[in-house]
Amino acid sequence: MPEGHTIHRLAGECRDRFGGRPVRADSPQGKFSDGAALVDGAVLTEATAHGKHLFLGFSRAETVHIHLGLYGTFRFGTGPLPPPVGQIRLRLVGPQREGAEQPEVEYGELRGPTRCELLTPEEAEAVRARLGPDPLRDDAAPEAAWRRVSRSRTTVAALLMEQSTVAGVGNVYRAEVLFRHGIDPYLPGRALTREEFDAVWADLAALMRDGVRSGRIDTVRPEHTPEAMGRPPRVDDHGGEVYVYRRAGQPCLLCGTEVRTARLAARNLFWCPRCQPASQRG
Repeated sequence: MPEGHTIHRLAGECRDRFGGRPVRADSPQGKFSDGAALVDGAVLTEATAHGKHLFLGFSRAETVHIHLGLYGTFRFGTGPLPPPVGQIRLRLVGPQREGAEQPEVEYGELRGPTRCELLTPEEAEAVRARLGPDPLRDDAAPEAAWRRVSRSRTTVAALLMEQSTVAGVGNVYRAEVLFRHGIDPYLPGRALTREEFDAVWADLAALMRDGVRSGRIDTVRPEHTPEAMGRPPRVDDHGGEVYVYRRAGQPCLLCGTEVRTARLAARNLFWCPRCQPASQRG
């Protein structure tokens, strides 16, 4: 499932391609035909992300709420509008570009999302209200996340994946930020110190901003890159240089201990038992 930085990148691309201009909308697949018809021809006034949720606001006071889920994609193109191919839930098409020899447009095609629905502003705000603070948003309130974490017996690793606690963090950022701070993933939230929480929050914000800029997740510090360590680059369809994510059974880049994995809250957890020793706190 895409993590929060991906959705913020999508919001930025929607603003760049369609923001402030009337947009044609249709649903070639047919599952969002009624919603597309209501925003067709309206001006895109807003494209924002909160965690893993994308909100597209239009001048007619409707908001399209999108959650990609496990299989959703939102791809963009520029040029003559191609005929719809495959199951396109929502297609957005900008005005014809001026000066082009052939009719050229900016377009975006949404496929396979878990959710694509038309909401009123009040309904959209209700969705946002159920989410925890997003480290990538300027209006984030980490104090709200700290209150939930500091009162919980649930493990820190599970809490970071709860979107009502911290919005936008997925399996990769969860594993990597805990490793970077030497925190036992099984530590109860209430045993985490405020200093540790603040450091994790600040690190998440920095790492995720890097992800927005680069379009990939890189979490290793400069001294641990392949070039600095003289090791081969990571080969994985996820991409990016990481410490423990999907490295189960391989030696830790820092201490050489075998990276472990386990199931936690229906997701795979990765950690180094030496760099993140089991804690007696809690």
